Amino acid sequence: MDLTGKVIAILQANSGVSARTGNAWMSQEYVIEVPGQYPRKMLFRVFGEDRIKQFNIQPGEEITVQFDIDAHEYNGRWFNDVRAFRIDRGQAAPTAAAPEATPQMQAAPIAPQVAPQPAPQVAPMDAAPFEAPSATDDLPF
Repeated sequence: MDLTGKVIAILQANSGVSARTGNAWMSQEYVIEVPGQYPRKMLFRVFGEDRIKQFNIQPGEEITVQFDIDAHEYNGRWFNDVRAFRIDRGQAAPTAAAPEATPQMQAAPIAPQVAPQPAPQVAPMDAAPFEAPSATDDLPF
């Protein structure tokens, strides 16, 4: 799966030594905000000191995170783990200033233009006054 958003938080790195293998490990968590009508946030983890350095994620950066989701049980409770395996830097969205980037379409036939109509004349202020709706008006508003 993948998600694109802006990095809004970089949490402190965690490290230790594996009790099972005796090897050192390191992980770091990041939070991205996904834009939209209702912006969403996602916390994800990068595991391994080499990947943390390789990805070099900076605050405010627009990135696409490719990740796996896994769950594990601890003391009778289940927890999700969102682990990133690839980070792509934000790509500039195409703008209107770069028309060469948009494919050319065939020109549509041009419709005949209609001459503009003059604006309607407004009655002078001393004309008929505004009438209030009568009791027989059946409009609901």
